[in-house]
Amino acid sequence: MQFVNGSAVGTSDVWQNGEYCKILTAAGLVGCAIFDVGVAAEFGDSIAIVKGTPGKPLVEPEDLLDARIVGVSPKAQSLGVRLGMTGREAVETFLAVPEEQSSGGQDKP
Repeated sequence: MQFVNGSAVGTSDVWQNGEYCKILTAAGLVGCAIFDVGVAAEFGDSIAIVKGTPGKPLVEPEDLLDARIVGVSPKAQSLGVRLGMTGREAVETFLAVPEEQSSGGQDKP
């Protein structure tokens, strides 16, 4: 997926009665609410979460772009991602992070 600040990888999976999607950058990911911000925080990972509804689920990565961020890990906050941003704004924020700051948690290279 192409953005102003670079490119990211969008993926989704669908199974019987379920689905998830995400947009992955070197600095972090924007994903649907299947991802757990608490676990990401424990591992020092950068994630921002948007939430769909049963009537309007988030199925494809493009569905994340206009949705509002409802959960942010501490690492993502430290990189500039904020509650209320759109998914697109969060992806652009992650893409703007210098490479030396984009590694993951405390135990990651």
